Amino acid sequence: MNEFQSIYQSIGQENIHTLSRYFYEGVEKNPALRALYPEDLEAAERRLYLFLLQVFGGPTTYSEERGHPRLRMRHLDWTINDKMRDHWLNTMFEAMDRLTIEQNIKELMMGYFIKVANHMINK
Repeated sequence: MNEFQSIYQSIGQENIHTLSRYFYEGVEKNPALRALYPEDLEAAERRLYLFLLQVFGGPTTYSEERGHPRLRMRHLDWTINDKMRDHWLNTMFEAMDRLTIEQNIKELMMGYFIKVANHMINK
């Protein structure tokens, strides 16, 4: 069991789904992030949901449908600099704040998101 599996066990599938929905509600309100997506955010929201389920210890549907996540490679078409990273992190943290999550689990999630967002910087 990895350290992130406790997230799925603690907050459950429904809260991960809600987090994904809240994140994309935030994307709708953030012009910098919104510009990265096609008109319909539904497919992106589903991918995020399935990815987070898997990363946090739930079902592996993401990999079964899309293969290895290869996040950095999948995002190379977009300029991700410090500013864009901050837009993404702030939107995710605002989404997390809308959920009731134990502080230790929230900190674990935040640590993961910060690490991944920093890794995604490509410019």
